[in-house]
Amino acid sequence: MRLHRHFACIGMAAMLAVCAAAQQTTPGVALLALSKTDHTLAIVDPSSMHVVARIPVGDDPHEVIASSDGKTAYVSNYGFGAFHTIAVIDLVSQKPLAAIDLGALRGPHGLDFVDNKLWFTAEAAKAIGSFDPATGKIDRIIGIGQNRTHMLYVFPGTRRIVTTNVNAGTVTILDKTEGAAGVPPGPPPGMPAPPPGQPPMRRMPGPPGGDWNETVVPVGSRDEGFDVSPDGKEAWIANSGDGTISVIDLTHKQVVATINSNTGSANRLKFTPDGKFVLVSLLGAPDLVVLDASTRQVIKRVPIGHGAAGILMQPDGARAFVACSPDNYIVLFDLKSLTVTGHLDVGGNPDGLAWAVQH
Repeated sequence: MRLHRHFACIGMAAMLAVCAAAQQTTPGVALLALSKTDHTLAIVDPSSMHVVARIPVGDDPHEVIASSDGKTAYVSNYGFGAFHTIAVIDLVSQKPLAAIDLGALRGPHGLDFVDNKLWFTAEAAKAIGSFDPATGKIDRIIGIGQNRTHMLYVFPGTRRIVTTNVNAGTVTILDKTEGAAGVPPGPPPGMPAPPPGQPPMRRMPGPPGGDWNETVVPVGSRDEGFDVSPDGKEAWIANSGDGTISVIDLTHKQVVATINSNTGSANRLKFTPDGKFVLVSLLGAPDLVVLDASTRQVIKRVPIGHGAAGILMQPDGARAFVACSPDNYIVLFDLKSLTVTGHLDVGGNPDGLAWAVQH
């Protein structure tokens, strides 16, 4: 929701001073962009493309996500497993807060914020976890057991989680099970009744809050960037090692198509909000690759620089933002004409992008 301010005619100098002060506040809808070279998070007003603040983060910022109320940002300090912190930024006061120390959960990278919990991958620990901002504690760790668990997508209600495991060439699908409401009487199914005179065998309760069923799906070589279709039915996985895209049917949990998209060095893959197109950034090539989601065919390759990483869709489907890391700018990409319409400077080597919507 936009906030419109009406200024009285109080003189040009005073008006300019008010406008300058207003530009420095965090907008209600803000674009967040990381600079890996400068170790900063830029807060951008998407209506003017003006950077209103640059806030220091950790030594190797890779991904960023905002809390559900849009007032806090979280940044993973990756370091290929050398680091173990997530930076925390107050977006209202525009200042860093105390970082989250993950301890042995080293190499945090992928982030998501669902149901008031911060979810993260811990690549070096081959695990994912969740952090509860209300208690200030890590409240769940799930072992993945695959090499380089890198990115993740958490479904609403935390009913399902999808991760990519880069060096393993696999995708992990975690499905939540319900916690035990009580322990039924009698022996477990399939177990015989105890002999006369012995106490009856009791069933053991399930884990508090339920458990997770894990399915590991082999895909292509060095799978990294991925996205889930807007209808939640498919996951498209960009395999940077062999230049293909694996399409996983999330109902049957299996690969149903492999697209020969010539997208070697693929870094990120994103659906447009309407599900019509899929965009793939290539870290080692000059083009942004656009696919038609229905035909599963490449329809356009758009030169945008010397390589690209993070992709973020504008929620109304008007444009996408693509971080051209080697070129030190972010491309503004029109999703109607499929053309570049501008550039944005947020600092050197931009990468992770996210939205923060305050309410």
